[in-house]
Amino acid sequence: MIEKMMSRKVYFVLRCILAAVFLYAGAGKIMDVQGFATVISGYGLLPGQLNYVAAVVLPLAEIVIALGLLLDVKGALSSYSVLLLVFMAVLAHGINMGLDVDCGCFAAGDPEGEAYHSLREALLRDAFLLLGCGYLYLLRLVKGFRARPVQAFVTSQEF
Repeated sequence: MIEKMMSRKVYFVLRCILAAVFLYAGAGKIMDVQGFATVISGYGLLPGQLNYVAAVVLPLAEIVIALGLLLDVKGALSSYSVLLLVFMAVLAHGINMGLDVDCGCFAAGDPEGEAYHSLREALLRDAFLLLGCGYLYLLRLVKGFRARPVQAFVTSQEF
């Protein structure tokens, strides 16, 4: 049983699950940049126009990181983990301030955000995603799975 949980198949499936979350989240936010900028402004962390800049940059970063994770590109898992930690810090700030806002996790006006406005649930979900990242790091350490450097894709004859 433990050997199956430490297989390359589990490594692949977990990467796909984590990537799917960021792809879905990034795509939803990029479809409504203005709405996402409004959600970001609700946290009160950035001045005026930077909310809009963040509303463009964050979803694009999520999409690029997700694609990197799908392809197992070196640095994608670290980027995913760092971005999750940033999101968790923002959610913790919102909880600490007692904000009753959409978490902004998927898209402005997404059903989960509209129905619950629960920053605690979003923080818990992000913690589980971070746990998944930790498991991928463990598989890399124990099983020796390695991500491929970006130049492996650039110089590949497959494309």
